[in-house]
Amino acid sequence: MWVGVLVAAFLAMLPIGLQIWTSEYYIYLACKVIIWSLFAMSFNLALGYGGMMSFGHAAFYGLGAYTCSLLLVKAAWPMPVVFILAPIVAAFGGLVIGYFSVRIMGMFYFAVLTLSFSQLIYIMVFKWRSFTMGDDGIQGIPVPAFISTLDSYLNFYYFALVVALICIFLLWKVTRSPFGLVLRSGRENPDRTAFIGVDLRRYRLAALTISAFFSGIAGALIVLLETSVSPDVLKWSVSGEVILMGLLGGMRVFLGPIVGAVIMVLLNSFLTSYTEYWAFFIGGILIFSVLFFPQGIAGIVYESWQKLFMRSPS
Repeated sequence: MWVGVLVAAFLAMLPIGLQIWTSEYYIYLACKVIIWSLFAMSFNLALGYGGMMSFGHAAFYGLGAYTCSLLLVKAAWPMPVVFILAPIVAAFGGLVIGYFSVRIMGMFYFAVLTLSFSQLIYIMVFKWRSFTMGDDGIQGIPVPAFISTLDSYLNFYYFALVVALICIFLLWKVTRSPFGLVLRSGRENPDRTAFIGVDLRRYRLAALTISAFFSGIAGALIVLLETSVSPDVLKWSVSGEVILMGLLGGMRVFLGPIVGAVIMVLLNSFLTSYTEYWAFFIGGILIFSVLFFPQGIAGIVYESWQKLFMRSPS
């Protein structure tokens, strides 16, 4: 309990400290960390718990982002309604893509099929200029005054933090429920899970839909932060980034993807300010991590914690 209180106090005071000692840019980075953490946690429900290597998660992130953008700009709908509809549209996309993908046996084929669907949505957004503005993207997206980032990122930080914490708590409840236990069982041994009468396809479809829903919330948040969106949010590289966050942080530890998101966002920001070959360095770090620490950074910490404090008495 006291650990949670300390973390909550740290997160609450962090932007104030950054505002005093550094600049608004670092509060902006903290906002990006929150959004990518939520996206990575959402993705990990599919991969870390469901065993589904989705290379198409950018589709759900992008559907949430474009739904939010188009409804705010073209329909001028109120932000609360838009913020609810964005993840619903993303979840519907997850349901449709998942309906076809979960029927495919084998991780490789599942990954290729989800990637194909994601690229299809990317091309549609890129080419449908009259509706999505094409490669120009959508600029000047109106944001409510209480989370506007024109003067400061402080209000948006707290808004994104509250939304992300609620979503992560709900994901935690899902993973600790009987539904989550069945997902993990199917990940470890799908044949035995099916043998006891579990329709694993239905569970995986539900998990992918839930994962898409929360990914859509992350997509809506990034739009409100940047006040613009482009087809780049649907690129395969976005799916690749969130996979790397899970691998780096640790997919088998619930909060592992958050660790990966923090490291990736900060490394990206730091390296791009010094070299245009930042992807080379990040790739090297990830290769080293996968080869020598396959359980991820959070996995190493968790294993060490268990060895130190959870040893069974002799």
